[in-house]
Amino acid sequence: MLGDIRQAKNVYIVCGYTDMRKGLNSLVPFVQQNFGIDPYSSSLFLFCGKRCDRLKALLWEPDGFVLLYKRLDNGRYQWPRNAQEVKPLTWEQFTWLMQGLNIEQPRAIRPGRPKELV
Repeated sequence: MLGDIRQAKNVYIVCGYTDMRKGLNSLVPFVQQNFGIDPYSSSLFLFCGKRCDRLKALLWEPDGFVLLYKRLDNGRYQWPRNAQEVKPLTWEQFTWLMQGLNIEQPRAIRPGRPKELV
């Protein structure tokens, strides 16, 4: 299926700024050479430019790479800017990122125990 990101085994966010003019022929070797991660491993790699209002997602499918591009009409992504770093994300953190939230949520609501009704 074209661009079904749910098939990805891992999600990685490439921190810092990425030149958004880069395409498949630049992003695949970039991941291999700079981070030592196999881009053919069915992992989803996320890249963001300086404006923080657009991202690219690179995903290997069995028949080739998919490069997805998203531009927000309103708002910005909360993108980590530690250059030359790649971080693994959970699907929950991926959802937070897509909702415009920071991937590091210091105060999450913990599930409580049910109260007994009197």
